[in-house]
Amino acid sequence: MSEVILRLKQDPVVTLEAEVITPDKFAEMSHEQICESIVYHGKRQLRLDEFFEVEGEKSEHIVLHGDMHRVRHLGRAMTMGSLTAHGDVGMHLGAHMKGGEICIRGNAGDWVGAEMSGGKIHVRGEAGQQVGAAYRGSLAGMKGGIIIVDGSAGIEVGMRMKRGTIFIRGSVKDFAGLQMIGGTIILGEGAEIRTGAWMQRGTIISLKPIDLMPTFGESGVMNPTFISVYSNLLKPHGCELPNDQNLGCYRRFSGDRSVPGKGEILIWQEHALN
Repeated sequence: MSEVILRLKQDPVVTLEAEVITPDKFAEMSHEQICESIVYHGKRQLRLDEFFEVEGEKSEHIVLHGDMHRVRHLGRAMTMGSLTAHGDVGMHLGAHMKGGEICIRGNAGDWVGAEMSGGKIHVRGEAGQQVGAAYRGSLAGMKGGIIIVDGSAGIEVGMRMKRGTIFIRGSVKDFAGLQMIGGTIILGEGAEIRTGAWMQRGTIISLKPIDLMPTFGESGVMNPTFISVYSNLLKPHGCELPNDQNLGCYRRFSGDRSVPGKGEILIWQEHALN
């Protein structure tokens, strides 16, 4: 399999806007065209090869190496192929993504998968704020696809998300599922406060106990069959959701009733040992 390999050779002094680094563009570019692609270093337009060593050409598979925490918009609006980064990356990773696969073997900044509608993003480290969220002023966030974060994430995970699946293996901060419209958020280690605030529809699944706002009402216990669907989806990534009624059950809460909303929050609860 042919690849375009980029190795960071010069650390950006300020943020580097690099939305040109996407399989859709590189698939049709010669080596020279990739080298002369324009990136924005602050207000300056510069060639890509001023910051990266470039190998390969005309491939929809991109591999990056280096500490790119100041490099933004990687994989923006991509529809195909793959992008793999060995190192940290900056904000807006995979924003508006429609297809393909992104794998980050490091940490990612804010707005991972913002308003994406397809494809898969897997962050092996931690992520910042607004994973899969809507941008300020936008009515809908994530509309499809899957985002997996092995570490923790910041505030407003899945804000106004409409469809798709977000799985955060580590801890999550405030306002997970804020104004959620649809889709599914799975919290491996629970979340801080105001989970599901003003959610209208959708499902939040927490595998650890969380404190809910009083605008959520308990509506029974269950072991829903759709849990196995998400478990099969996540199994290749080393996670299975508990769904054995002999071990425990999911407490279901509906809300947010202050909207009023028709969303649900499921919290896994193991049976007490005798």
